[in-house]
Order: sequence, then structure tokens, then C-alpha cells
Amino acid sequence: MSKEVDQALDVVEMAFKILDKIGRDYSFRAWDEADKRVTDAIDELNVRFREHSVGFQFEAGEIIRVDSQYLHAKVIKPALQLLNAPGFAGPQDEFLRAHEHYRHGNAKEALNECLKSFESMMKAICMRRGWPLTGKETASNLIKVCLENGLIPAFWQTHFTSLRSLLESGVPTGRNNLAGHGQGPAATTVPEHLVAFMLHVTGACLVFLSESDNLLE
Repeated sequence: MSKEVDQALDVVEMAFKILDKIGRDYSFRAWDEADKRVTDAIDELNVRFREHSVGFQFEAGEIIRVDSQYLHAKVIKPALQLLNAPGFAGPQDEFLRAHEHYRHGNAKEALNECLKSFESMMKAICMRRGWPLTGKETASNLIKVCLENGLIPAFWQTHFTSLRSLLESGVPTGRNNLAGHGQGPAATTVPEHLVAFMLHVTGACLVFLSESDNLLE
């Protein structure tokens, strides 16, 4: 049954990908206001998903798994919207791939993509701002560069002394401990709820970094 559901979702995803990418450009009489019609169709699909408690949504050209409507609305959706901005194609692609892996039960791959997206977001901001990088920075190094260059206001650094610790111990540690290195003689299993948590942490970090970048003069 699970395989049949995945196959059905794949078909729906492919159909709406085509509609989303091609349908918006139609200019025939029957398709006046094509862009609005496509948006309305996607909105209706997502409403149907919610009505039947399917647990999925079509966002940013992909069907992604939704475990909490509140977290999806407040964290994941804003993150995907912000990643549509120019210069963020890399982190957006990796964040979507993390959700794709999560949907198909590939927990370790999802954690790897979370870290890639987190690092790519910081690299994109650093490159746009002209902050020097060697190209070999880890997540911890990139966080340090962002802090040193005022991406996070100094008074916030004073009041939120645990901010660096929160960022460093969130996405990178979760990935490093469970997915980033060899698993040893015994196979490791990443709990599904931990992957969901890391996706939400990653989304929140991406939103935070993007909004901080927008506020930086």
C-alpha cells in the first residue's frame, strides 16, 4: 500500500510540476489569466490534501511531507518562499531534496541535505556581501564569519549569548552524529521524528539568516 501511495503522489507531483512550469505561460483564450488559474489549481490540491489528512503539500514545485500544519505554515513555507530570491538556488534545491528524501524515508540523506542547505545559505550571503572565504569552510566556520561581519546585530549577540551554540549544535551536529560519517560495524537508524525536527530547525535557520541579511545595511 505504501508503494502505491508513493506512486500516486509521484504522478500527482509530475502533473502539477508540468502545470506549474508550463501552464502559467499559456495565452490562449481558454486560458486567460493562466497564472491565476494555475495558482488556484495548486491551492485546491493542497486544500484537498488537508481535507483528507493526507499529510502532503505541493510547494515550490515539489510534493513535500507535512507533519504539522502549524510548523509548515510558520517555518517551512516561509523558508521556501525566501529561497526563491535570486542567489539562493543552491540552498533551495538542497532544502527541497531534504524534503524529498524525508518523504521517501531516506533519513540519513535528508540530514545530509539539511546541512548542505544550511551551509549553502551562509555561503550565498557571504559571497553576496563580499566577505572573504577560502572555499573550505565548515558550518562552524561559516557561522563565525557571519557573526564577525555583523549579519547578526551586536546587541543580539550580547543578549542571546547562546545563539552561536544553538546554530552550531542544531543542524550540523544532528547531521554529523547520525549521517555525516561512517556508521561503524553496526547499522545506525535515524528516528523519523528526529529528521522532522531537523527539517524544521533547518527551515527556521534559513528564515533567520535570510531576514537578518535583508536587515543588514
